[in-house]
Amino acid sequence: MDKGFSKNLSELMQFPSEGIFSTVLAKADDYNYTLMCLAAGTNIDEHTSTKNGVVQVLKGKGIFKLFDKDIEMKEGTFIFMPANAPHALQAEEDLAILLCLTK
Repeated sequence: MDKGFSKNLSELMQFPSEGIFSTVLAKADDYNYTLMCLAAGTNIDEHTSTKNGVVQVLKGKGIFKLFDKDIEMKEGTFIFMPANAPHALQAEEDLAILLCLTK
């Protein structure tokens, strides 16, 4: 049985000069928790996931497109995505998010 653990996400954040830095925090068959740090100006094109997803904005600003709706990303924003929902994002500033995928 997993005994659990903790990590300081602020200490793990690394913003590349361009593109994305990501690190998997915890992963199993039914979940995946990933810290993603995107350089300002980085885009993730529209895609889908077979799992339910949650995006929590930790730092920075951007635009998240879920279906056809633009959602302002800023510190504290919580976004729920059902499985197979088309989504995309654009980092307007250096942007750190916690991505949680679950069955």
